[in-house]
Amino acid sequence: MSLLITNIKELVQVENDPRPFIGGKSMAELKAIKNAWLLIEGNRILDFGPNPLPNSLQDRGADEVIDATDRFVFPSFCDSHTHLVYAGSRELEYVDKIKGLSYEEIARRGGGILNSAKLLHETPAEKLIEQALPRLQEIMMLGTGAVEIKSGYGLTVEDELKMLRVIRRLKELSPVKIVATFLGAHAVPAEYKGKKREYVDLVIEKMIPLVVEEQLAEFIDVFCDRGFFTVEETGRILEAAARYGLRPKIHANELDYSGGVQIGVKHHALSLDHLEYVGDAEIEIMKGSGVMPTVLPGAAFFLNMIHAPARKMIDSGLPVAFASDFNPGSSPSGNMQLVLSMACITYRLLPEEAIHATTINTAYAMGLHEDYGSIARGKIANIFITRPLPSYAFMPYAYGSNKVETVILKGEIIK
Repeated sequence: MSLLITNIKELVQVENDPRPFIGGKSMAELKAIKNAWLLIEGNRILDFGPNPLPNSLQDRGADEVIDATDRFVFPSFCDSHTHLVYAGSRELEYVDKIKGLSYEEIARRGGGILNSAKLLHETPAEKLIEQALPRLQEIMMLGTGAVEIKSGYGLTVEDELKMLRVIRRLKELSPVKIVATFLGAHAVPAEYKGKKREYVDLVIEKMIPLVVEEQLAEFIDVFCDRGFFTVEETGRILEAAARYGLRPKIHANELDYSGGVQIGVKHHALSLDHLEYVGDAEIEIMKGSGVMPTVLPGAAFFLNMIHAPARKMIDSGLPVAFASDFNPGSSPSGNMQLVLSMACITYRLLPEEAIHATTINTAYAMGLHEDYGSIARGKIANIFITRPLPSYAFMPYAYGSNKVETVILKGEIIK
């Protein structure tokens, strides 16, 4: 099956020589082809270029043709940090936040992550799948083609495995590319209050081996921050995970200068996420480490927190990714178009930088950059076609509307 998209106003994020990620000054450079065409064969991008079509293509034809006059074609967004599988919602805590309670105060009262864990424990796997599928459908229609989903609302052996099995089932049911991350060290459950070391032992000795035995996760995560898991505890978990071949993606420095950046770099984390509290020392240690600093603007917005120094990180030469942190407590939205806008409006990224930060750099943060995140020959054909737009800067500019008209995943037209 071949699909030809013609008369594209602008084909955005094209690469003839694909790179794993884009960093520093290069993030301001976005390659695009005006008045372009794109050919998809099966589930992969076969070729692209400026009009007119080569004679060989005109003679060959295609099974299906889309006329994209006045429209832009982008690679699908890659959302490298979500907690998309959860039970119910937490809008009552939202009201508590409005009244002035902090994230940590809500957690100490049994809210937050522990509240989601209680709800998840009471919810059958089939119901979790039923709730998650519309969320996947929604983010897909907004342009997301690849998403990471974490566990972490189980906090028992049985419930963490239940979450990861639900994620595995979602991989079978959705055309969106899904990557699973084991986050047993998301919080300390109430029954382990005052016995955190015993809970860390449970994560290491029981959870990790079972997760690996069933091949339920590609990565491991730890919430390394004030009031959650210390550097020492995080190090123990990551050392155990390394023995089983699980690479880290760390919640780091959301609430304080926690040491999460340093321990993540030490253990070769693929990404360090949140990063509200990052100074010169943290920036310096991330340089040349291969880690992807990942900003989660939805959480900072929803919790009214300080902002990660994304501009400073880019200006220092680092790459930066932006993801949604879709979850019921601190970022109840998986809208990557909104994330793109926040990157520009709140964090002062140029549109070009924000596009890199939500596509190729987030693909790298999931280990998917070889197949996703840009328009390149041989990559998976995950793209979207916009409605008529004046320029690609209109994507982050018009933050309140859905600019996606057609979604194509794995070479198949979804809508």
